[in-house]
Amino acid sequence: MSSPRSAIHTAEAPLDFIVVGAGMSGINCAYWLQSELPHVSFTVLEGRDNIGGTWDLFKYPGIRSDTNLRTYGFAWQPWPYSHAIAEGPLIIEYLRDCVSKHGIDRYIQYRHKVLSMKWSSKTQRWTLVVDHGGLLKEYTARFVYLGVGYYNYETPRQTTIPGIENFKGKVIHPQFWPEEYDYTGQKMVIIGSGATAVSILPALAKKASVTLVQRSPGYIMSTMNTLPNSWLPTAIERFWPNVMIDCRHLYYKYYPERARASILEAAAAQLPDSISVDPHFTPRYLVWKERLCYAPDGDFFKALHKPDTHVVTGHVRQITERTIEMEDGQVIEADAIVTATGIKMELGGKIDICVDGQPIEWKGSVIWNGMMVRDVPNMVFGFGYYNASWTIGIDNTIAVLLRLWKLMEGRGITVAVPRLPEKAAFEPVRFWPLESTYAKESECDMPIYGSTGLWRPKINPSIDYLHARWGDITTGLQFSS
Repeated sequence: MSSPRSAIHTAEAPLDFIVVGAGMSGINCAYWLQSELPHVSFTVLEGRDNIGGTWDLFKYPGIRSDTNLRTYGFAWQPWPYSHAIAEGPLIIEYLRDCVSKHGIDRYIQYRHKVLSMKWSSKTQRWTLVVDHGGLLKEYTARFVYLGVGYYNYETPRQTTIPGIENFKGKVIHPQFWPEEYDYTGQKMVIIGSGATAVSILPALAKKASVTLVQRSPGYIMSTMNTLPNSWLPTAIERFWPNVMIDCRHLYYKYYPERARASILEAAAAQLPDSISVDPHFTPRYLVWKERLCYAPDGDFFKALHKPDTHVVTGHVRQITERTIEMEDGQVIEADAIVTATGIKMELGGKIDICVDGQPIEWKGSVIWNGMMVRDVPNMVFGFGYYNASWTIGIDNTIAVLLRLWKLMEGRGITVAVPRLPEKAAFEPVRFWPLESTYAKESECDMPIYGSTGLWRPKINPSIDYLHARWGDITTGLQFSS
C-alpha cells in the first residue's frame, strides 16, 4: 500500500509566475504582478497557515520592526499608523488589510510547502513539487520568484553556553517563544546583545525582573516613534529616506569616530547612575560593522531605570541549576533564560533546486543585480538591505523583474540566465558584510557578489532606486527563445 506522499498530482495548467512565500516580499511581488502584468497567470505558494512570514513566526514579547514603517510598509498602501516602529501584531494587521483590500488573498495557497524546483531547458519551464498536508502536488511555471527570506525558519542558530544543560528552569529561544508562558514576577535572563535582546528587554521588564547578559555590547540609538504628518507624494516620501540613509552611511564610513562618540554620548545621557556606558554600551567595533539597534522613544533605556532591571557584560563561566556564574565572579539567579543569540542564515527556504539535472547550491554562487543566481534561468529571489529598509530593496528587485518580463515579452524572449564572462575581472565580495557572529558563521554557505558591473552588491538605496527603474538590466544576461 502506497504512502499518502507517494503519488504526485498535477495541480493546474502551466503558469507564467510562481511566487514562493506570502511574507512582506511575496505579498509585494503579488501586488505588482496583478497591477503591472494583469494578463499573466500566477499563484502564491505559502508553506505556513498564515501570511506574514517573519511576523507570523516570531511571537516573543516586544517583537517589532527595526526600520521606519513609512519605508518598510508598501508603496502601494502606505503605513496608516502613527508608529514609526511597530510591534509584530500591528504589522500582521496591516498585512491582512493589504491582502484583503487589494484582492491578493485569492492568489495565496496556504500549507503549500515547496520541496523542490527543477528547470528543463527543453520545456523552458520550472517544475515545482509541493507538499500540501502530505499530498504532493506538481506546478509548472516560466518564472519563479522566491520570497522566502534569509534564515532558517525551523532551526535557530545554535550557540555554546557552558552548562546550559544543567539549568532546571525554562530555556527559551525567541524564535520559538511559548505563547502560553506567563513570566509575571519571574527572574528572566536574556543572553545576547542584538536587535532581539534590545526589543525583548523592555517588554519583559513590564512584568518581570530582567538581567541582560552580553558578551560584548552593540550600538543602541533612541528614535522618536511618532511619524510626523506629511503631505508629500508617496514616491517622494519613500525616496527621500533613501538619500538620508546614503548620507548617514557616508558619514559613518568617513567619520567613524565622530559617529561612535555621538551615539555613546546619547546612550550615556539616558542611562541610570547605576549603569555605566563603559563597558556596558561601548562596542569594540565601529558603527555598522554590525547592525545598529533602535530603541523607539528610548524604551530600552527607560526599562534600565527600573530597580529590578540590570545589565551584565562579560563571559559566562558556567550555568548551574538556577544561576548564571560569570567569569568575574558575579552570580545571577534565574527562573528562565532567553537565548537571544541570533538566527541561522540560509537562503532558498531549504528548496532543492536543479537546472537540467544539475543541483544548484547557494554556497559560492555569484549573484547578478542582487536578485538572480549565476547560470540559473528565470529565477529571481527577493532580498532587502542590511543597512536600510528591507522593503525598499524588494521594491527595487521587483521593479527590475517587471521591466525584464516586459522586455522579454516584447522581443519574444522566453529565457534569461545570468552568465559571468570567462575573462571578467572578478574580485569576490561578501554577500552579508556585517561582522556579527551569526553572519560570520554562515559566510561559508552564502553566495557572493562580484566587484564590477551588475555583479556588484546593492548598498546604496537611492542609486539602486534609479538603476532599478531606468538603468541597464541586460548586461550579464543571456537571452534565448
